[in-house]
Amino acid sequence: MIEYKNVSKSYGKQKVVKDLSLKIPDGEFVVLIGPSGCGKTTTLKMLNRLIEMDSGSISIDGKNIMEMNPEKLRSHIGYVIQQIGLFPNMTVEENICVVPRLLKWDKEKSRRRAKELLELVNMPYETYAHKYPNEMSGGQQQRIGVLRALAAEPPIILMDEPFGALDPITRDSLQDEVKSLQQRLGKTVIFVTHDMDEALKMADTVVFMSEGQILQADTPEGILRAPANDTVREFMGKHVHNFSQNQLACSDLMKTNVAKVTQDRKTLECVNMMSRREIDSLVVVDQQERYLGVLLIETVNERGKAGDSIKDLITVDFPTVTPDTPAKTAFDIISGQRAEYVVVLTDDKKVAGIITKTSMSKALASVVWGDGQ
Repeated sequence: MIEYKNVSKSYGKQKVVKDLSLKIPDGEFVVLIGPSGCGKTTTLKMLNRLIEMDSGSISIDGKNIMEMNPEKLRSHIGYVIQQIGLFPNMTVEENICVVPRLLKWDKEKSRRRAKELLELVNMPYETYAHKYPNEMSGGQQQRIGVLRALAAEPPIILMDEPFGALDPITRDSLQDEVKSLQQRLGKTVIFVTHDMDEALKMADTVVFMSEGQILQADTPEGILRAPANDTVREFMGKHVHNFSQNQLACSDLMKTNVAKVTQDRKTLECVNMMSRREIDSLVVVDQQERYLGVLLIETVNERGKAGDSIKDLITVDFPTVTPDTPAKTAFDIISGQRAEYVVVLTDDKKVAGIITKTSMSKALASVVWGDGQ
């Protein structure tokens, strides 16, 4: 758990962060967004003490960061920036292993870690480990920047507009990869962006800031459904839906950041993931991200064994819809079958999102279908 309590920061007479308080649970992907100069990067950098706060406190798992050695603190927090910052005279493997080397990992352990990380982003060790940054594209370099932040297995990753300089196609691909990595590895990520598309795609929680203050902190669907005020609404622009009975589809209400695992994952690992994220099921996909079914905690309790894979515990007859399915259909499924949620699948059976009881709440139902339904 990361907790900001009444944190403030000024530069001269300008107060850039004003009495900010925020709690970030373990394993959460939090996106800080808002107009330029709203204080989001300062908020990010105060966590690893690249910028020192003037007042208030920040704690990680209950320990005040001001009581920690700054270098030791930063060795447990990964950091990715837009400029990437790879060392041009170092190979890919050497760049990835900068922090492990500072932590005095032996060469074999460092090599294994570099190989493991490169395989996570489909960059074979034999092909890329001994290349230099100038031999790779911008997207490949940024991937290495992300892997370097993950190398020493830090529980927290800070990302400051990491994809801002990339072309749209590369940016979209890296967004998918980073979100997938975060879910698979269970890292806590704090991500700064000014791009609402990026925030809505990647966040578990969107924190909207303006003039050094938090105006709204909510899930992507929550902030879409009910912007806190005109400032948030205007920044959201095209993203704010005009919910009407005739137009609303499942894609309008689905939660896109789904907790997914592959069927080869172990039972205890999956239970720990559920516990960390405070959920009671996981969506199961194959190596190509195609939907296989759902892992329910009830099934694990009944038939699961520590050390076994979850392959034989998957519930395959779970309710599904498509993004274009009318939202009322999903609501009827949830109400009629007493399901906690429905899974939204694309035509090629990939998981687009889920619709939960929360996202189909009574308040939203009355707006869309009227009180008489």
